[in-house]
Amino acid sequence: MKNCIWSILFFFSFSLFAQEKSKIPFTVNGSIQSDILFPQEDATIGAESYNELARTNTYADLNLVSAYLDAGARFEYLKYPLPGFNDLGFAGWGVPFFYATGKYKKAKLTVGDFYDQFGSGLIFRIYEDRNLGIDNSLRGARLTYEPYKGIQFKVLGGTQRRYWEHNEGYVLGTDLELSIDQWIRKMEETNTFLTLGGSFVSKHEPDEIITTDAAHRLNLPENIGAFDIRVRLQKGNYTFLAEYAEKANDPSKDNNYIYKKGNALLLSGSYAQSGMSVLLQAKRSDNMSFRSKRSQLLNSSFINHLPAFTTEQTYALAALYPYATQPDGEWAFQGTFSYHFKRKSALGGKYGTTVRLNASHIRDIDKKYVDGYDPTLSYMESFLKGTNGYSSSFFKMGKKLYYQDINLSIDKKLTNDFKLNLMYMNQYIDLGVVRKEIGIVKSNIFVAEGKYQLNKKATIRSELQYLNTKQDEGDWIAGVIELSLLPYFMFTVSDMYNVGETNIHYYKALITYTWQAHFIQLGYGRTRAGRDCSGGVCRDVPASRGFTLSYNYNF
Repeated sequence: MKNCIWSILFFFSFSLFAQEKSKIPFTVNGSIQSDILFPQEDATIGAESYNELARTNTYADLNLVSAYLDAGARFEYLKYPLPGFNDLGFAGWGVPFFYATGKYKKAKLTVGDFYDQFGSGLIFRIYEDRNLGIDNSLRGARLTYEPYKGIQFKVLGGTQRRYWEHNEGYVLGTDLELSIDQWIRKMEETNTFLTLGGSFVSKHEPDEIITTDAAHRLNLPENIGAFDIRVRLQKGNYTFLAEYAEKANDPSKDNNYIYKKGNALLLSGSYAQSGMSVLLQAKRSDNMSFRSKRSQLLNSSFINHLPAFTTEQTYALAALYPYATQPDGEWAFQGTFSYHFKRKSALGGKYGTTVRLNASHIRDIDKKYVDGYDPTLSYMESFLKGTNGYSSSFFKMGKKLYYQDINLSIDKKLTNDFKLNLMYMNQYIDLGVVRKEIGIVKSNIFVAEGKYQLNKKATIRSELQYLNTKQDEGDWIAGVIELSLLPYFMFTVSDMYNVGETNIHYYKALITYTWQAHFIQLGYGRTRAGRDCSGGVCRDVPASRGFTLSYNYNF
């Protein structure tokens, strides 16, 4: 903790110094984020005790920006990380991320660590999500070049970060994007935009010994290639996207070392105008797990990303059973419709009304396995090793439903000072697929949220939630009361209570203080064991209890 505190003071002092020197030919920006838990044992919820007084995830970023050269680094202190991170190899501290970018005319060259994405990320997405414990940055080099208006070219390569180490293999990639509308004046005049893109990514990974039995071992490919092609068209209020990706045979722990090729197709269409929007999406993926290390089942080893096509829920009970994308194959559909009834209309009333309807449906793809394999018997999975595994008709769906939800929300301003939001959600999830737990959970979730402005500086917000289910732990209720006192303070108390089987309260109390670019939050309470998910990627969260302290500063 002493090293952590000194590092924070250094970055804070340096940022103030940089702001005073306004005449220097570069600018300095960065951030500090520190989340600290003072843990307490709680046998009721299964919270563990620790030898350390406090556990923390602390990050300090510093960036220097100039006309021709950018540079930056990040200091991380996770010697005693927060619960849920200590079992993933996060423990340690140092400077794992640093870079320098040279800029000249239409070219940029980055050396060091960097993040990037090709298209929708079907074959390449390198990013950071601290809440999920993901930082799969590449350490190497990247060149971005725009030789002509409407043309952007990228080439990159490096090794992928795995916590405090880097995987042995390396990743190479190139991407070309063409903005056709910038070459045809008539397209711009008619508000038409057309973008074409193509990508290729290859990973090189040394061979390793994987046996099918005592006398045989697999001959693993050391170079795996994947390509992606895409087209995006925007015409007035309409937007369309089509993207297809394919990956060479890539035996890995994810697919039980089969030699089948992978592919993914993503289609998206939307329409938006004042007061109304529509979004329709479909995705089919098959054997598209793409990792820099074939034998690891870690989020940090993914080279690509497959979007989940489910709504990111912000209410606690609506997010109780999140869905995780299944890279071995799935059909996913999502549709969203939003409409705003104008003020003084029959359904809009005095202040107007907004209605949103969202639906997601995800199921397995059709699979015909090799002879002698029964997918319901786990001990027979070894039969797949070294074979093509299965065949699959591209447009045929499987019989197994993974996940489905339908949710309706209504936003209504009832008076000049009071706003009401109502939500209903019907959800189906197969935990045997998502969490490798036995059981299907069907639930109905009801949410009422109200916000009342007491005066120009004081606002009170409250939530009441109810989840009804006959499976898992049974019914839940949750409540939140939040008082905001502008411009500095916010006070929050909440409780999530299981009224089904366990009858356990998960209570929290928080005090938040904000001043300019500083954010400080002090809290106490319980956290339920579960999963934290974003974009179809999840992290297991263990139960915890204790005081929490968070500090954020951006400069």
